[in-house]
Amino acid sequence: MQLNYGVTSDLITQLRNDLIAANFTVETLTKLWGTRADAALHRGHRVPALRALAGAEQVSPAATLATVFVLGMPVTEREFAGAVPGLGIDGAISLGLVELVSGIIRPLLDLRPYSFVDAHGVVSWWIASDLGELSVGGALREDHVLGVGGASTTLSGLMIGTPVENALDLGTGCGIQAMHAARHARRVVATDISRRALELARFNARLNGIANIEFRLGSLFEPVSGERFGHIVSNPPFVITPRVEGVPAYEYRDGGLVGDALVAAVVAGAAEHLEPGGIAQLLGNWEYRPGDDGLQRVGAWVDASGLDGWVVEREVQDVALYSETWIRDGGTRPGPEFDRLYEAWLDDFEARGVTRVGFGYLTLRFPHDEPTLRRLERLDGPLGSGLGPHLAATLQAHDRQSALTDEELSRLVLTVAQDVTEERHYWPGAEDPTVMMLRQGGGFGRSISIGTGLAALVGACDGELSVRAIIAAIAQLLEVDELALGDELLPSIRELIETGFLA
Repeated sequence: MQLNYGVTSDLITQLRNDLIAANFTVETLTKLWGTRADAALHRGHRVPALRALAGAEQVSPAATLATVFVLGMPVTEREFAGAVPGLGIDGAISLGLVELVSGIIRPLLDLRPYSFVDAHGVVSWWIASDLGELSVGGALREDHVLGVGGASTTLSGLMIGTPVENALDLGTGCGIQAMHAARHARRVVATDISRRALELARFNARLNGIANIEFRLGSLFEPVSGERFGHIVSNPPFVITPRVEGVPAYEYRDGGLVGDALVAAVVAGAAEHLEPGGIAQLLGNWEYRPGDDGLQRVGAWVDASGLDGWVVEREVQDVALYSETWIRDGGTRPGPEFDRLYEAWLDDFEARGVTRVGFGYLTLRFPHDEPTLRRLERLDGPLGSGLGPHLAATLQAHDRQSALTDEELSRLVLTVAQDVTEERHYWPGAEDPTVMMLRQGGGFGRSISIGTGLAALVGACDGELSVRAIIAAIAQLLEVDELALGDELLPSIRELIETGFLA
């Protein structure tokens, strides 16, 4: 996609006006084909959506646009012209959106609505990317530009929206993270190694009226050498790919380094490009070997960087499943070619002694003094809502509690967060519970086991008594030493404050 903005700026405006007039939104498409077809599309199947559109009494402009740009199917010249009256067919061709062959319009790009809610309100955008496997009907090009996928929505949902002067989107792809960051940063720099990705990202920013993003070509941090940022976000090309001839190296997911070295490089580079107090957020994969814990491996990268670090591991896959997932992601279907690639991937993992691969989120921060935060967690349960605000609140709570002495902590008056519930499990007929749990409804949906003393303390945190007074009352009730009970409970209180169970 090569855009001459002196010529195409007006065309982009006309396209935007046509999309608005057609009410080409997520809500409209769901009404057109229903939630079941929506779910099928997320699984990579378009038949239910096509059946729903075929059964409609009349074809609307939104249905035509959805047929072409979301389902990747041809329509007649007349139908398409009716859907883009301002842009026109010639304008759409000039923008590289479609081609006209013998009276039939065929898509050259995927263009679909995207909506979300953040701290600033409800937003609806349109995102252009390369055609996916459904439209291509086979393996993708190595310079394929991915649209908004699961990883994209994960990272945007994690994004901390604290206002900053400058933000960096490292490996911008179609530009989606840069566009999100533009909502809380005065200026965003978006980099990518792919010229094609940068062209599409520029197009998407202009289509959605976002003017505070600067796009730069280059690998990793090279385009921003010597610069520092208040916020860095990155969905980097972290997929661990064999460095073997004949194995496709997709630019959108493969950083060209061996194993998980790409993620390690991003962690190290973040330390050189964050302002004091600045935050970096990224997704990543890391390798497990016998006797080498993958999560601790990431912790060593964070330690070496000198940054505050919080790593959440969401999933661990054995190398066979990992290989299958990413070979299929590239559009290669089961058959001889799939088997050849499968052998190459397994050979690579075996040669390097890798048995499993972890996936998760990294939140890094440039400390004003010495690092104080090092959290390495395995949280693979269902997620609550509002992860971005939860991450921000956790960092703030960490700073507050870590600055307090135990004496100062004991003088706090605490309350239980509104999303926290308690579970107690009993053997039949027993008076005392055998298991007590605190569960968090928001954030990462944590569940923690608690003992009698901690359960009593949490239950008494109603904003009336200090921690010290509650511990004294519990010690008297349980007939135990007050100082010893305080020494036992205070570390747990710090953790409950930091993770949002207590406020």
